[in-house]
Amino acid sequence: MAPQIVHTEGESNTSDARKTWLKKSIGPKSKPLLARDSDAFLHQSLSSPCVSTIAKADGLWIEDKDGRRFMDFHGNSVHHIGYGHPKLVAAIKAQLDDLSFAPRRFTNDPAVELAEKLAEIAPGDLCKTLFTTGGSDANEVALKIARAATGRFKTVSFWDAFHGAGLGAASVGGEATFRSHIAGPLLPGCEHVAPFACYRCPYNHAGPDVCGLACAQMVDYVLEREGDVAAVIAEPMRAVPYVPPPGFWKSVREACNRRGALLIMDEIPTGLGKTGKMFAFEHDDIIPDIVTLGKSLGGGILPIAACVARKDLDVCGDFAIGHYTHEKNPVTARAALTTLQIIEEEGLVARSAELGDYAMQRLQNELADVPTVGDIRGRGLMFGVEIVEDRADKTPGNKRAEQIYYACLEAGLSYKISQGCVLTLSPPLTITRADLDHALDIVITAIKEVPG
Repeated sequence: MAPQIVHTEGESNTSDARKTWLKKSIGPKSKPLLARDSDAFLHQSLSSPCVSTIAKADGLWIEDKDGRRFMDFHGNSVHHIGYGHPKLVAAIKAQLDDLSFAPRRFTNDPAVELAEKLAEIAPGDLCKTLFTTGGSDANEVALKIARAATGRFKTVSFWDAFHGAGLGAASVGGEATFRSHIAGPLLPGCEHVAPFACYRCPYNHAGPDVCGLACAQMVDYVLEREGDVAAVIAEPMRAVPYVPPPGFWKSVREACNRRGALLIMDEIPTGLGKTGKMFAFEHDDIIPDIVTLGKSLGGGILPIAACVARKDLDVCGDFAIGHYTHEKNPVTARAALTTLQIIEEEGLVARSAELGDYAMQRLQNELADVPTVGDIRGRGLMFGVEIVEDRADKTPGNKRAEQIYYACLEAGLSYKISQGCVLTLSPPLTITRADLDHALDIVITAIKEVPG
């Protein structure tokens, strides 16, 4: 599935910057398709109407119908190995010739091999898997397992988190875009706490140790007061991006152990090497009870996600927790298995760590004196630059961030704006050092040149 060029949280479809871009930069071959798209698709935030077209996607690059090329530093978090990796394309074609589908209750080699491979790379006793077609469904499977294993139904999760667009996933999620429009109640028992690194928190500027302790204690407090929580579900590193404070997840892991709650880690955008480790939670020296994967698992070509649980959580044999039509599809399984092989063979996890450190250092060095930069943060090849009006109180600079975005898009770089003001940069792990430098040049120049 080809990505869209832009996906900026909170961006208005009628903003002046967007109107200017559409008027000035969209070519004659793209305009008719954009109009047809707007007529044919239901409109929604972050999706339709679109701001350009896609005709080609190759490696780091996407190209519109008028031949304009962009480096893609967003990719909906699917393009870890770049678009159209030749080994992956060949594997999918061969699998189509060999076996294209498997109806439920019949197994096949690629599906079993993929489940075994996930058990091999996952730490601890994470070794029992169920495949779904998307991350939202994988998270809902995880929640069903937690209910069955604990006999409880309540959850604790974080405001501003994103766990998918399904009703159950939106209920435990905390992002307003996916909750505010839903008429009537969401799932009962979905308790939420403030996220770590929340700018409204009074401990936010007290240092990472104090901040992390305060947030983790709030999770423990809610688990204790509720007394019957099935699971805590969370992103190990928020993809906006926000890195957890030191010791945060160890404290939450211990609280879950004390209160009898499971810990579910949603690694759908952050897993498989994006942060410089195979799983983002490995940075924090913990092992969850359940981990969910998706997005990049299909190699940027096919949709597949996975829920991977501890062996002793295989407790749902007498009922259905995910009767998905493509549960053991041999083609999507082959795509995922080949993607994991490419990540290992090309050393992409270590590459992500190395290039991510380089990018962060360069941004910190060259933007240190820019007063509209509030923070530079991230791990591996998932990093961001927070744009502010006032560095002292970190007043969000949403309008300036949007202006910077369109300046970068005009220069040939696409990425995502998170939380209205965070330039979120997430290139494929296969990016060359030269292309990374070129993209950083574009971002740094735009930040410095947009009026402060």
